[in-house]
Amino acid sequence: MRAMLLVLASSIGSLGWGGILPYQYAYAAETRDWGALVAAGAASLFSVGALVAAPLAGRLSDRFPPVRVAVAAQLVGAAAAASLIAADEPGAFLAGMLVFGMGLSAAAPAKQVLALQWSSSDDRRKVFAYKFTGEALGMAAGAFIAGLLVDLDRHDGLDVGFLMAAAGFAVSSVIIWLAGRGAVVPTDFASDPTGSIRAVEARSRGIVRIIFATPALRWTAIVTITLALGFYAQFEAGLPAYGITVLGVDPSVIGTAAAVNCLVIVAIQVVMVRLTAKRSAPVLLMGVGAIWVVAWLGLSAAQLAPGLAAAIFVTTYGVFAVGETIYSPVLNPLTASLAPKGMVGQTLGTMAALQTAFTAAGPLVAGVLLGAGLVDGFLWMHLGVSVVAVFAAWRVHRALLTSRRAAEPPLTRPIPVAGGA
Repeated sequence: MRAMLLVLASSIGSLGWGGILPYQYAYAAETRDWGALVAAGAASLFSVGALVAAPLAGRLSDRFPPVRVAVAAQLVGAAAAASLIAADEPGAFLAGMLVFGMGLSAAAPAKQVLALQWSSSDDRRKVFAYKFTGEALGMAAGAFIAGLLVDLDRHDGLDVGFLMAAAGFAVSSVIIWLAGRGAVVPTDFASDPTGSIRAVEARSRGIVRIIFATPALRWTAIVTITLALGFYAQFEAGLPAYGITVLGVDPSVIGTAAAVNCLVIVAIQVVMVRLTAKRSAPVLLMGVGAIWVVAWLGLSAAQLAPGLAAAIFVTTYGVFAVGETIYSPVLNPLTASLAPKGMVGQTLGTMAALQTAFTAAGPLVAGVLLGAGLVDGFLWMHLGVSVVAVFAAWRVHRALLTSRRAAEPPLTRPIPVAGGA
């Protein structure tokens, strides 16, 4: 019951994200006439806020009840979203977007820890899958509702989006607080099954040093980064730019592709969890990387068939969605299972920060390469990144096998008796 309430809270909290982020650039640059620099700066500061807040919130989630951390972070995000209504100067708008990003991202590792605490090992993947699907639906619903109500010809035209974000975070916080009342933390959710990290070592060293000193965690971090670069970093900027400027598709096709992506996730997420329930997490992540490779090959081939470019582009978003339905239930539980005891939140927060940092760099890379006409470089880079993701997931698999073998007791053999019959 608590896990389902968390899914509901996450979905409602995502409404405001969908109600603001798709429109904030045009709002800042054109509606308020603050220029492209301020609009781009707001998006960058949002990412900076996320990058700073996620590791800090992860650490707090290890030291304090994660319910309190999630509720506090979302209330900060709600206050920041509400403050954007009164932001009549660029500086105030930039500050509001910074704090909004901090609130949104600080709640993420705390809610991930709650998903671990409020689920058993048997249904953990299912809970993360539902949570991911709920967030995707919430963001899509927020963008759709805001699209009907937002009026970017008026200075107060995005106020409805700001109000949606503030209300969504506030309601989400209430649901999480109610769900957390009387909750008992299971003893196994932060276990260290690989035996690769000892609790004493974990507390005496920084989490970043631990991650990069531990093979399974180190390669998991590389998987996290490369899978983010291979799709999520280009979802909102690079792929649409490639579709419009290189493939020559109509801008409406971009919206159709995004809708298809969401619909595929909703349609097959539960089925995919059942099909992959008994599969090894690293092996599944190898599959995700392979799906990314297929998708980028399809995008590359679209240049050779201009008449089919739009159809290929939309189909590719659906292919990416298939990978997402595998990725979302697997990666965070895997990361948590490898985390040092007592440092699950810090590990999840640090991984989220790495993902955010490289995702934020994606649009810049796409802009440089596509702006310079280096289309093949753009495509080959993402193909290469996806191949690296497959290799890194394979290394995680190998590291876990090595750890398990090292943890197995040596085989006992009978001692021969001299001269015995």
